[in-house]
Amino acid sequence: MPPGVYGMQDVWEREGWQQVNMEFLLPTGIYLNFPVTCSDTISTIKKMVWKNARNEPLFSALSDPDAYVFTCINMTAEREELEDEQRRMCDVRLFLPILRLVAREGDRVEKLITTQISLLIGKGHHEFDSQKNHEVNEFRTKMRTFCEERAQVCQMLPWDQWMEYNFPCDLEPCSVVAQSGKSCSDKKIFVNVKFEGSEVSPQDLPMFLKRNALRKKSTVFRSAKQEKPEDYALQINGRWEFIYGKYPLCQFKVSLKITPSSRLHSYIFFKFHIKKMFKMLNYFFFSQQQNTSSLWSIHEPFYIYLLQGSRVNADEGMKLVVQAGLFHGSELLCKVVTSNEVSVCSEPVWDQKLEFDISVSDLPRMSRLCIALYGVIEKTKKRPTKKKNKSSDCPLAWVNTMVFDYKDQLKTGEFSLSTWPSVPDLLNPMGTVEKNPNIDSTAGLLIRFPNIRPHPLYYPPIEKHLKLREIVDNKNYTEFFEDEKELLWKLREEVRQRYPESLPKLLLITKWNKHEDVAQMVGLLRKWPELPAIHALELLDYSFPDPHARSFTIRCLRKLRDDELFQYLLQLVQVLKYESYLDCDLTCFLLERALANKKIGHFLFWHLRSEMHVSSVSLRFGLILEAFCRGSIFHIKNLMKQNEALNKMKALNDFVKSGSQKATRIQTTEDMKVCIKQDTYMEALSDVVSPLNPSIVLCELCADKCKFMDSKMKPLWLMYKNKYDTLGIIFKNGDDLRQDMLTLQMIQLMDVLWKTEGLDLRMLPYGCLSTGNKTGLIEVVKNSDTIANIQRNNSNSAATAAFTNLTPRHSPDKLDQAIEEFTLSCAGYCVATYVLGIGDRHSDNIMIRETGQLFHIDFGHFLGNFKSKFGINRERVPFILTYDFVHVIQEGRTNNSEKFERFRECCEQAYKILCRNGTLFVNLFALMKAAGLPELSSSKDIQYLKDSLALGKSEEEALKNFKVKFNEALRESWKTKVNWMMHTFAKDNR
Repeated sequence: MPPGVYGMQDVWEREGWQQVNMEFLLPTGIYLNFPVTCSDTISTIKKMVWKNARNEPLFSALSDPDAYVFTCINMTAEREELEDEQRRMCDVRLFLPILRLVAREGDRVEKLITTQISLLIGKGHHEFDSQKNHEVNEFRTKMRTFCEERAQVCQMLPWDQWMEYNFPCDLEPCSVVAQSGKSCSDKKIFVNVKFEGSEVSPQDLPMFLKRNALRKKSTVFRSAKQEKPEDYALQINGRWEFIYGKYPLCQFKVSLKITPSSRLHSYIFFKFHIKKMFKMLNYFFFSQQQNTSSLWSIHEPFYIYLLQGSRVNADEGMKLVVQAGLFHGSELLCKVVTSNEVSVCSEPVWDQKLEFDISVSDLPRMSRLCIALYGVIEKTKKRPTKKKNKSSDCPLAWVNTMVFDYKDQLKTGEFSLSTWPSVPDLLNPMGTVEKNPNIDSTAGLLIRFPNIRPHPLYYPPIEKHLKLREIVDNKNYTEFFEDEKELLWKLREEVRQRYPESLPKLLLITKWNKHEDVAQMVGLLRKWPELPAIHALELLDYSFPDPHARSFTIRCLRKLRDDELFQYLLQLVQVLKYESYLDCDLTCFLLERALANKKIGHFLFWHLRSEMHVSSVSLRFGLILEAFCRGSIFHIKNLMKQNEALNKMKALNDFVKSGSQKATRIQTTEDMKVCIKQDTYMEALSDVVSPLNPSIVLCELCADKCKFMDSKMKPLWLMYKNKYDTLGIIFKNGDDLRQDMLTLQMIQLMDVLWKTEGLDLRMLPYGCLSTGNKTGLIEVVKNSDTIANIQRNNSNSAATAAFTNLTPRHSPDKLDQAIEEFTLSCAGYCVATYVLGIGDRHSDNIMIRETGQLFHIDFGHFLGNFKSKFGINRERVPFILTYDFVHVIQEGRTNNSEKFERFRECCEQAYKILCRNGTLFVNLFALMKAAGLPELSSSKDIQYLKDSLALGKSEEEALKNFKVKFNEALRESWKTKVNWMMHTFAKDNR
């Protein structure tokens, strides 16, 4: 290797058939040197080593090749055993071209699984081992046992339950199905099943189809054996999606998408030909020794010792100060305490006792110690005065830690806390309780929790709560509160019986720094009636850290059906960040449901995997991913294939970005297609289960139809060909898709709520998934185009363009249906964009399908964060409703008020349904504060949503306000047209 050149990063990035000269060290002491290609697998290289070693001394001393494994030093400078021998050299990415052959030790299968899991989650198991943390070790042991037991249960499931786990039915809400059944009762669906093609009623069951197909099969093959329909399943062609169960055909989403001119294609499979792919532990209580004291018997003030700092970097003119506060959720338990000022140096020393105005007996179980390090800058005046010089605070760093450990024991001894970069507020109770793993580049604080007693102190278990509550109930206990709080607390039993959904309010006014109140609240929780999910979700916010409250919440969420849980999965993953300990009810609940439904497991994996680059959650999410993979061994192969494909997409996108700076678009596109056609790319990008939808397999990549888009990050447009269809995905690298994902989730939820009440507004919440740090996938909606492109090709008028786009593709009898699609979808998106406050609406992010269906894309701004130019707000209407759209809704006639009034009624009905479910939307957005989205980081950001849904107002008041907004959008639509013209002009002149 040339002097000054370290590592082989450039070599592995070139991939292909480039040769690399490798050195091999054998167990016999023999040294080999020969070239291999970057695309060779470890298995191929091992065969080459054996072939070359035959001519060397001591070859007879070598055992069978399977008895050995290669070891190497990887790019992270760590020793790695290459157990997975199907990996290629370019995927291993050696730091130096040296492989050492060593004898295998331990269980090979176990080592292989461990290696695959490490590669899949992006964090090596040695990183967990190196923590040397008892909580981490106990959590890994417990979760591994739990997940492996669940996996064994799944393998023993009977046929019907196994199908429900692997291929859950994709069904429409019952209300829409009922209406569809009525409207289509005289129509037929043509179903083409292998061995049978026939027309069936939308109300027929899958069993009816199977009987017909098997009857035809026995006739064709003249089989004497009578086959049972129960032994077969119907598969949708081109998808890992099945039709089964006691649901009518019209309830399956795939059948509702069938148009009169198309057919539903399906295969019939014998159940044993579909290959199978892949009990809660009792909580381990720490056995307390007899020489322990009850925490509630200690009435001394709580205190800690602030010892010293390390690696502190601040201006020499400052004085360093530490501030500490005790929090329960968002509630400050007592006054914040402040340390003495010390001079700036790398290792400042305080050696000071910080005493809090709260007794040890009143510390809540989930007490959180929040610490901030800041510098004080003296502001001197030019003229000397008798007044003291003013000072200003400069935040430097913050860190949080729990007062009790995961075993309920009050912490004792020294703790070295590596801090996080500063935030605007000094203390950050909403932040993580994990230490910053980047120890070398961040300031550290050394604190000591005192030994208040010579023996351990534990928070009293639930039995003592109940006993103390009985004592407290016998006392004439009164405490002064504000009027409203006092009334609510006094009538808490009545609240439980008559207004159980007000539990969050009661928890918020509970005095968590008074253990008598805590005892009563915990006792009340034990008999509190279970809440609907719409109310229970709120209790997962960081304002409710009490473990009994969170356990109660999970008890309520267990009633959710799989499709309902899937709807809220994004938020449930985010609130894991609010959990104070690794082992919690929410983690167990998510793992349990993920291992019982493959679709939920698939998306849980990607929601966790996409944030593994975030230091504050990488340990927690990595441990959960490890546990999930242990329980989904047969799922790992598909997930690894998806991960490999995403890595290749990122490499291809980097290639395109680099090429587009040096060459023309045409030349870069051709180079991109040449790159795709390489064997390594075609192999990695073909036959992949789509991360966007695990029931779809991306079979054959059509390199000649692939392209990249014009936007700054050059997203890839990749087209695939399946047996009966073509489909596309967009890969983005450099844009954060989490806000788009959240917005589309809300639109999908709106669609479900509307359909449940019999209102189908033809919404199109296309697939969108964040898969990593500013990377992700978006589903391509076929046969659609933006209004801007339609205008360029047809007319400058959006109305004429839209109308022209519909007319030539539809015969006169089908044009009415296309306009109906446009009308309904336009109503849905008008209401959705208003309620969510979606901004940056222009003709390039509103699209129309050939069927007439309108939909919005690109949701970079929401919750009323509208774009402005030179301080002037460019978007001045509540939502997009131009006279051009009205022109289409009225079928091109200016006097067709009946059609427009129906459109208005659809908007009003849709809005009323959302207002009735306003609490659900507010709760879901509130839980997403943990995601750290720029436009959703505090409670203030959610105020727009509360206003748009008119929370706290009657339905009549809400509707009256919406009518005002509706008329304003219509009256001011000319402003929208001007904004669109400015956008088009700016785009054309880039």
